[in-house]
Amino acid sequence: MVLCQGGEGDAAPAAGGQEPEVPPGCEDGPGAVQPCLCPAPGVEAAGAEERRACGCCSGMSWPFCCEAPGTKKKAGCPGLGLFYTVLSAFLFSVASLFLKKIEDVHSVEVSAFRCVFQIAFVLPGLIYYKTGFLGPKDKRIFLFFRGFLGSIAMVLLYYAYQVMPLADATVITFTSPVFTSLLAWIFLKEKYSLWDLLFTLFAVTGVILIARPPFLFGARATRIEGDYSDHMKGTIAAVASALSAASTFVIIRKVGKSVHYFLSIWYYAVIGLIGCVTALFVLNEWRLPHCGRDRVFLVLIGVLGLGGQVFLTKALQIEKAGPVSIMRTMDVVFAFILQALFLNRLPTWWTVGGALCVVASSSGTAIRKWRHSVKKAKQGEI
Repeated sequence: MVLCQGGEGDAAPAAGGQEPEVPPGCEDGPGAVQPCLCPAPGVEAAGAEERRACGCCSGMSWPFCCEAPGTKKKAGCPGLGLFYTVLSAFLFSVASLFLKKIEDVHSVEVSAFRCVFQIAFVLPGLIYYKTGFLGPKDKRIFLFFRGFLGSIAMVLLYYAYQVMPLADATVITFTSPVFTSLLAWIFLKEKYSLWDLLFTLFAVTGVILIARPPFLFGARATRIEGDYSDHMKGTIAAVASALSAASTFVIIRKVGKSVHYFLSIWYYAVIGLIGCVTALFVLNEWRLPHCGRDRVFLVLIGVLGLGGQVFLTKALQIEKAGPVSIMRTMDVVFAFILQALFLNRLPTWWTVGGALCVVASSSGTAIRKWRHSVKKAKQGEI
């Protein structure tokens, strides 16, 4: 799970002055994933000194950097960023498992609890950095749609987790990087090559192998894994979640670094909470779980999702976005393992084939973005 699912924020500048790409799989929702906590221009704490490049902090200025000016830089721990990424993927996956274990709790209600945890985490940061609660006037419309689409992605993802196999839903969410490239080409006029088209086709093929529509696979597909109607509803919800998450990434790129990371999450959490509470009253679904175990699961979903987001943020502060994006595919591996161990459901060969297609597509997109950013960094040095 991704506590956004998400992707929400701006990447910290790399040591060469280049901005890393938004990583794949950063879904809003389970994981609204954000690269960095460095303040936007104009909102740095009073007394911040000169900005300097720091290998361990991706160019953040002191006192946000781990070391003050003039001190000897400590050698970074090799692979620490990738370890944080794997830990983040594990926490997101365990949170998704708890969501599958919860009984008789609507996905919208789970999303509302998640938003409460997000608000509790972000509010002190907004006060500390003095960013305000509305943001620049010319960016508010973008922030609103970022929050609206991000909350939709989270609700749809949680619904997909509840009605279809955990591994299937997780795999489909990893199509969001491919959709991001496509939407960025349409709305931001970014380059879209034949390789990007190939990766898109791979992602679509993976989704088809997981969904197995009867008009392609025959009527026998409806009896493969439980109720096929729920399976199709979950597939549609997961694809829509990936599209919504991709839309938020495009909006984040459009906004750029003019908006603080915390403010982006603030809109996401507040709009999500208002929307979820409204929907719960309209659907008459607002109720606390009767079982004490389910209440504990709700709290753990919020805590683990927040922890996963924090570790992913730390990973992107000390490691390049490309390797982190590729390592994020460990979400899929953990989903397969947890589903087999705790849900007693082995993935089918169709799901494995679909997972390979989607992971290849997501990793290919990440590698291309990574190589492109490295190439631009070298050209900048020249």
